[in-house]
Parts: sequence; C-alpha cells; structure tokens
Amino acid sequence: MRLHELTPPAGSRKRRQRIGRGTGSGRGKTSGRGQKGQNARSEGFRLGFEGGQMPLAQRIPKLPGFKNPFKKIYEVVNISKLQRFEDGTTVDAEVLIDAGLARPGFEIKVLGTGDLRRKLIVEAHAFSNSAREAIEAKGGSVKVLGQPRQRGPKRSRKKESRPAAVTEESTPPAEA
Repeated sequence: MRLHELTPPAGSRKRRQRIGRGTGSGRGKTSGRGQKGQNARSEGFRLGFEGGQMPLAQRIPKLPGFKNPFKKIYEVVNISKLQRFEDGTTVDAEVLIDAGLARPGFEIKVLGTGDLRRKLIVEAHAFSNSAREAIEAKGGSVKVLGQPRQRGPKRSRKKESRPAAVTEESTPPAEA
C-alpha cells in the first residue's frame, strides 16, 4: 500500500451542502432561511443583539470614578518579616526578592506592622513613618532608592493681574 492509495472509509466524509443552487438541489429559492423575517435578511443582527431586549452590556451598572494611570504599585514588606535577617545585614531589593518577600519588577515599600528586634540597614523605594522610626530606634538605617518625587511650583488659584499697558498721552499740536 502506498500513500496515494489511501482512502477514507465509506461514509466518513460528507460533501458540503451547497445552498441557493436552484429548486432541484433541495436548498434553492430561500436557501433554508424560511419566509421573510429578520433571519431571512442578509444582515441578520449584530453581535450582542438580544431581540430588542436591553442588552446585557447596557443593563449592568458601570463603576463610578476613574482608574489613575499614574498610581504607584508597591510590593509591601512588613518589618516583622525582616526578623529572618542577621544583625548588621544590608537588606536591599535583591535580598528581599531572593528571600521570597517581594516579586521582581516592582518597587518595594516597607511598612511598620509587627516587631523588629534587629539592627538592619534597609534599602527600599518607600517607607512608612512607623517603619522608619522602628528601624532607626533599633540603631539601623534607612535608605530610599530611586529619585525623590519632584514637584513643580505651586500655582495660585486666582489669576494674577497683568500690568496695564503704558500708553503715551497725545498732546495737542502747538498753535503758531
């Protein structure tokens, strides 16, 4: 037996029904769509159409407010989790990722929940005030990574008045 001699079993492959090919085909004239009506038309109906009923996408409530595209998302580490490191250790982003306390690719923020009984040098992108105080109370130090946020000059709510343009007063011509 060769590849060109292979054939599928009889009855396993059925020919596609060709519709709209005359009355003798059995699927001519209306092509299986019946008489008139919405489903007989060529356009049919759009995706999500529910027959005149209010569609699901319009029925469900929409959330108020907005999503801030500039929101900072931090990996949070509590100071109670820093107990596992020895005294005098420099705890930075790499050490926290290796210990499984933070995921790579995120900035790290240290929070003050829990108790700290070790003297550590902690480096992170942000600290809560309570975490900073707890670390420094045990003789450790805190280092903020990255650039501090720059703020522009504050703008006044009311418009500043512009100085009036100086105009020269015209003098009447001298009479001769």
